[in-house]
Amino acid sequence: MEENKIDPFQIIGFVILMAGLFWWIYTLPEIETATNDNQVTNEISSDKSNNPKIDLSNDFSDLNSVNQVENSSFIQKTEGITNTNFDDQIIIENEDLKLKFTSKGGLLTEVLLKNFTDYNGEPLYMVKNGNQNISLDFTTLTGKQINTLNYFFKPTINSDSKSTKLDMVLSVSENQYLNFQYVIPKKGFMMDFIIKSYGFSDVIDEKKSISLNWDLKALRQAKSVEYENRYSQLYFQYDGDDTDYLSSYSDSEEQEDSVSWISYGQHFFNSILVLENTADKVYFESKKLFEDESKEVIYTKNYSSIIPLNLSRSELNSKMNLYIGPNDYVILKNYENNISDSIYFGWGIFGWINRFIYFPLFGFLGKYFSAGLAVILMTVITRLAMSPVTYKTYVSQARMKVIKPEITELNEKYKNDAVKKQQETFKLYNKAGANPLLGCVPALFQLPVFYALFCFFPIAFPLRGKPFLWADDLSSYDVIAELPFSIPFYGDHVSLLPILASIAIFFYTMMSSGAQMQPTQPGMPNMKFIMYLMPVMMLFFFNNYASAFSLYYFISNILTILLMLMIKHFIIDEDKIRLQIQENKKKPSTQNRFQRKMKEMMDKAEEQRKLQNRK
Repeated sequence: MEENKIDPFQIIGFVILMAGLFWWIYTLPEIETATNDNQVTNEISSDKSNNPKIDLSNDFSDLNSVNQVENSSFIQKTEGITNTNFDDQIIIENEDLKLKFTSKGGLLTEVLLKNFTDYNGEPLYMVKNGNQNISLDFTTLTGKQINTLNYFFKPTINSDSKSTKLDMVLSVSENQYLNFQYVIPKKGFMMDFIIKSYGFSDVIDEKKSISLNWDLKALRQAKSVEYENRYSQLYFQYDGDDTDYLSSYSDSEEQEDSVSWISYGQHFFNSILVLENTADKVYFESKKLFEDESKEVIYTKNYSSIIPLNLSRSELNSKMNLYIGPNDYVILKNYENNISDSIYFGWGIFGWINRFIYFPLFGFLGKYFSAGLAVILMTVITRLAMSPVTYKTYVSQARMKVIKPEITELNEKYKNDAVKKQQETFKLYNKAGANPLLGCVPALFQLPVFYALFCFFPIAFPLRGKPFLWADDLSSYDVIAELPFSIPFYGDHVSLLPILASIAIFFYTMMSSGAQMQPTQPGMPNMKFIMYLMPVMMLFFFNNYASAFSLYYFISNILTILLMLMIKHFIIDEDKIRLQIQENKKKPSTQNRFQRKMKEMMDKAEEQRKLQNRK
């Protein structure tokens, strides 16, 4: 008799068969869920064809229970839904924007600024390919965590002569739904964004947090990624009118109370969410998304905010404004809530100079001249305003040049007695009417102007994309040659305007330092070497900076050199200065309060020296 043997392949096949059977049983869709899927799909399809209006004024009194809510289409996962008609794409345009919305999540998925192009001359998108998400996050009474990104909304569009209204409705039941409402004006970059709920008292757990999440991966918009990153920051306003920002150079995060608006700055463009009611415990985060500028960079920053929302009578009713457009001071200052403060003018007096002098001045000149000529004319006006200081400085330098031989004599005569040498030198300065400190006055006086313009040119939106001579864009660097390699701190290109500016600085330095005395004490730095090193440093610094700033500095130094030459050859007579000094030496010494104070200090120092010698 043949023995019955157990075939191992049969056992394996049987196990596989049973596993397949169990898998098939447990993956069958529930009948109720399938029915709901069909209902929602049919609603969207019929809405797309008939475009019915949503009546938002109904008084809902017949609310479903929590269990009914949990079984409704509101809590269905969107994974596995393949009907392409389900995800509607809605396009709305005005004079300045082209907007695209999607049913999934009720999201604004695409924003095109019609009248602008990017650094490659291509259409400029602020939102595209899922780089922005605005979603609501909350917990139901049964403990289920809900994020609106996972659910489909039903769109309805209504238009009138002033605006287009888009309602994105997420239905929980017949009398319970959530509405994301967008109101787009016929012109401009600011839209209304309203979140309303109806019949949600039996849906949302009020004890848990309800938050609006806003994430944005900022698309690259400028030729230099590093330069754009330097001026791309997350700003926010809190406590009425105070503003603060996160670092643009490193990843950072912060939490703040009483927040009224949030700005995702992208150098020359901005996305600003303005809250009707201030929010507390708002969380901000900013992350840099690139490390090497030489590689292809698509996104520069990742901004994110978590904004807690409050319920009003167990319902959501949060009104906001969303600005997506140019970071132009002229445009932003026309809106309320001081959102123009999202532009960094500079701190303290430098910001005041920009806000009340240079922005109005450049705006006026820009109406009648090209951007490049406006920069030159603004430079001429600035130098003329500072010419009195330049004149007094050069007169003092001329006097110092005349008495330079006598200063050398005193240094040699009292080389072993520092205190006596200082006393005699001070007397000579007093007789000659010279002041060595005046050589520092131009630098001190120009410092506020220099730093103000340093802040002005990177944020001057009217300069963006404006050419001048060989420079294609005055808001970015000019290029006359591309390098096959990158030099640290210099870059992979050669800019001509920084070279011209550095040459002008070099000649100005030679002229202004010619009459200044150099320190003779051992260990003191060689000031001439430092002053000559400055043009080289500026050459490296300006190479990646806005070419308008290099243009300003080049014209400014040329005008200063011409002014100094005019003063030297047509105004100042060194022979007359020598005669005046000799006459002053014959007169009784007169000292002002500062000079008397200096003399008292020197006399005390001399007494201390004598007392020390006696000891």
